[in-house]
Amino acid sequence: MKIQIRYFASLREVLGAQEWLDMPSGSTLGDLRDVLIGSSARHAEALARGQAVRCALAQRMCDEGTVLVDGAEVAFFPPVTGG
Repeated sequence: MKIQIRYFASLREVLGAQEWLDMPSGSTLGDLRDVLIGSSARHAEALARGQAVRCALAQRMCDEGTVLVDGAEVAFFPPVTGG
């Protein structure tokens, strides 16, 4: 399934505004984060498990156990973002 990933605030500065990724059916937000961490050194640093990162699916805050759906829009951002 194809997932749109958007980054905000400091994550956007490092990773760009957005990207698309194919994920297997049944994948969770945590699975997506793990795939992104393994995709490049920049992703690994910005999305590392030690980093405080919030996520949203379809503009709703959720945790990493949330199951993705085809065509989903996922957003990653730091806990505090500026205006």
